[in-house]
Amino acid sequence: MVTQVAIGQSFTLQGKVSDKDGNPIELASVMVVSQGKLAMTNLKGEFHMQLHSEDSVKVRFSMIGYKSKERVLRRPQGKQTMLVQLLDDNEMQEVVVEGKTKQHGTTEELDVDKVKQGPSASGNAVEEMVQTQAGVSTHSELSSQYNVRGGTFDENSVYINNIEVYRPFLVRSGQQEGLSIINPDMVQSVGFSTGGFEAKYGDKMSSALDITYKRPKRTEASLTASLLGASAYLGIASKKFTWTNGVRYKTNRYLLGSLQTKGEYKPSFLDYQTYLSWQPSKRWQIDFIGNISDNHYNFQPEDRETNFGTLQNVKKFRVYFDGQEKDLFRTYFGSLSITRHLSPRTDVSLLASAFSTREQERYDIQGQYWLTQTETSENLGVGTYMQHSRDYLNANVKSLKLMLQHRTGKHKIEGGVTYKVEQVKENSAEYEYRDSAGYNVPHTGRDLRMIYSLRAKNELNAKRTEAYLQDTWNFQTRDSVPTLFTFNYGVRFAHWSFNGESIVSPRASLTITPGKNRNLSFRIAGGLYYQAPFYKELRDTSVVNGITYATLNQSIRSQRSIHALASMSYRFEMMGRPFKFTAEAYYKALSQLVPYSVDNVKVTYYGDQQATGHATGLDLKLFGEFVPGTDSWLTLSVMNTRMRLNGKSIPLPTDQRYALNLYFTDYFPGTTRWRMSLKLAYADGLPFATPHQELENNSFRAPAYKRADIGMSYRLLDNHDGSRNTIFKNVWIGLDCLNLFGINNVNSYYWVTDIAGQQYAVPNFLTGRQINGRVTVEF
Repeated sequence: MVTQVAIGQSFTLQGKVSDKDGNPIELASVMVVSQGKLAMTNLKGEFHMQLHSEDSVKVRFSMIGYKSKERVLRRPQGKQTMLVQLLDDNEMQEVVVEGKTKQHGTTEELDVDKVKQGPSASGNAVEEMVQTQAGVSTHSELSSQYNVRGGTFDENSVYINNIEVYRPFLVRSGQQEGLSIINPDMVQSVGFSTGGFEAKYGDKMSSALDITYKRPKRTEASLTASLLGASAYLGIASKKFTWTNGVRYKTNRYLLGSLQTKGEYKPSFLDYQTYLSWQPSKRWQIDFIGNISDNHYNFQPEDRETNFGTLQNVKKFRVYFDGQEKDLFRTYFGSLSITRHLSPRTDVSLLASAFSTREQERYDIQGQYWLTQTETSENLGVGTYMQHSRDYLNANVKSLKLMLQHRTGKHKIEGGVTYKVEQVKENSAEYEYRDSAGYNVPHTGRDLRMIYSLRAKNELNAKRTEAYLQDTWNFQTRDSVPTLFTFNYGVRFAHWSFNGESIVSPRASLTITPGKNRNLSFRIAGGLYYQAPFYKELRDTSVVNGITYATLNQSIRSQRSIHALASMSYRFEMMGRPFKFTAEAYYKALSQLVPYSVDNVKVTYYGDQQATGHATGLDLKLFGEFVPGTDSWLTLSVMNTRMRLNGKSIPLPTDQRYALNLYFTDYFPGTTRWRMSLKLAYADGLPFATPHQELENNSFRAPAYKRADIGMSYRLLDNHDGSRNTIFKNVWIGLDCLNLFGINNVNSYYWVTDIAGQQYAVPNFLTGRQINGRVTVEF
C-alpha cells in the first residue's frame, strides 16, 4: 500500500552541472529515460524538472566532450537537489606526432622570428619570409605582394584570426604600398600553403596565408628604429585579459633616393593595430582586432637619366619633369569574435568584421625626353609626354561568420558559414599624351588622340554567402610499428548575388608517415579551386572613339583551377644537426581564365573569360641548421605555364621558369652576439609586350631578377632568461647593406614611340645599393 502511494506522487528535481573546476556546463542533458523526460541546463548550468516518484529513479547527465554520469534516487519525494560534476573525456586515440613543427597537411608553419633581425627593404617581415619559400616569386623588393605557382597577386588569400583581410585596390607600384596589414610584432604563428589547401580557406586559386595574433603570457614590449622607419609594440597580460598594441611608421624616402628618377619623395606610411582578448571564464573568450592605416605617397619628379642596352649598343634616356603625384590609401579594419567553449572538445564562434578603404591616385606629370645613341650621339627620339590621373575608390566589406569545431577520437571536424555585404564605388579618369618631335602619337592626320585614355564610373553592391565543412582524420595501421595517416577532406560552397553564380569546391589531402621511418612522409592532395571574382576582375573595357570605358561585366564567372600535387619530406641529421628536405610536384589545370597584364604590381584584367591554360612545376626546399643554433633554407623552383588565348598558346604573364632563394644565418666564431643574415634571390624575368596591345603579342622577357641583401646584428644585451636585474630583455643594433652588388633590376618599362612608329622599351630600374642602420630594444 505504501509503495502505491509513492508511485502516485511527483517530486521536483533541480540542481547544477559543472566541470571538475566548478565552471557551469550549459546545454548539458539531464535525462530520465524510464519516464521519457529531458531537461537542458541553462547558462548557469542549472536545471529544473518535474518527475514521478518510483522505487528508483535513474538520472543520466551527459554532454559532448565529457564522460556521462548516472545517479539513482531511492523513492524521491518533495524537492531533490543534485550537484553533479562531469569529468573531461580524455580517452582519445591520437596519432603520435614526433617533433614540434612536423607538417601533417598542406599548410607549412613558418617562424617569422627567424627573419626579424634580417635585412629588409619593405619592412613587411611576414611577406618577405613568404617570398623566399619554394613556389613563390617576387620581382620587387619594395612590394609585399607575391606570385605563387603562376598565379597573380589577387589569387592569394590572407587570414588573420580566421578573418579574411583585404589589400588596397589602386596600388600600381611598390613605392606606394607602404606597410602590409600584418604586423610581425603581433604574430604568434604563420601557416602558409602553396596549393592543395583545406576547404576552410576562401575561394582563391593559388595560396593561403593563415596568421594568428598572439596572446602574451606576460607584459612585454619592444622598440625598433631604422633609417626606413620605426615601430613600437606593447603587450599587457593578466590572468583573464591580454592586450597587444602595435604602431608602425615607414618612410622609404631614403631608399627611393637610389632610383633613376630623381625628385622630392615624400612617402609617409602609418599603421596602428590593437588586439584585445578577454576570457571571463574557461567557457567564454571575446577577441577584438582593430587596425587603422594611413598611407600617403607624394612625389615631385625632377629628372631621370637611364642607360640601357648592350656594351656595343648603349642608349641613353634623359627626362626633365614638371608636375607632381599625390596618393592616399586610408583603410580601417575591425573584427569582434565571441567564442563559446561548449566542452574541451567543442567550440562555437561568432565573428563579425568590417573593412573600409578610401583610395585616391592623383597625378599630373609632364616629361620632356631625349633618347640618344651613346656611341654616335644620334637622337633616336625627342618629345613630350603628359600623364594624368584622377582615380577615386571607396570600398566597404562587412561580414558575419559562424564557426564550429569539434574534436572527437581520431577526428577534428570544422565548419563555418559566412555572409558578406560588399560595396565598391569607383570614379576614375586617366590619360596619357605623347608628342614625338612635334608630332602627336598616335595621329590620323585630322584627329588629336591620346595614346591612352580611360573613363570608369562604377558601383558594386553585392552579397556573398560562403560555407564549408571539413574533417581531419588521424588513423594508423595495426602493425607493431604502425604507419600513420592524416586525411583531410572537405567541401566549400559559395553564392554571389551580383552574377547569381553558385560554386562547389571539394578538396582533399592525405599524408602518410611510414612506421619503419617516421622521418619520412609522403603527401598527395587535390581539389577544385575557384577564383571568385571581385571588383578588379569585373572591369571589362570597350574602346569608343579612342577612349577606353571600363564597366562591370555581370556575366563574369569564377576562374577555375584543378590542383593535383604530390610531395615528400625527409628529416635527417647531418654533422649532428637537424635538416629537412622537401620536394613537391604539382599540376594545375586552368579554365575560365580572365586574361590580364601586369605592369609593376598593377594587374589589369580584360574583364571577359577567354582563356584556358595550365601551370606545372617542381619545388625543392632544404631547411635546417646550416650553422649550429641557426635556421637557414635554400629553395629551388622550376615552372612552366601556358595559356591558350584566341587560338594562340602563350605563357602566363607571371610565368617564372625558375627561381632560386637562399636565406642563410651565421654567428661569428666563438660568440652568439654577432649574427649575420644573407638573402640571395635569382629569379627568371617575366614575359611582357608593348602596352595597350593584345596579350598574344607577349614576345619579350625581362632580365632575371638578381639581388643580394646582407645584414649584421650585434646583441648588445642578452637577458632573455631574466638572469639580470634589468627591465631589458634584448638590445640589438644592426647594419644592413641592401642590394649588396648594386644590380639594376627591372620591374617595368617605359615605352618611347618615334614619329615612324618605332618603339623603344626603356627599363624602369628598382632600388640601388643602400646602407640601413637599425636598433631594437626588447623589454
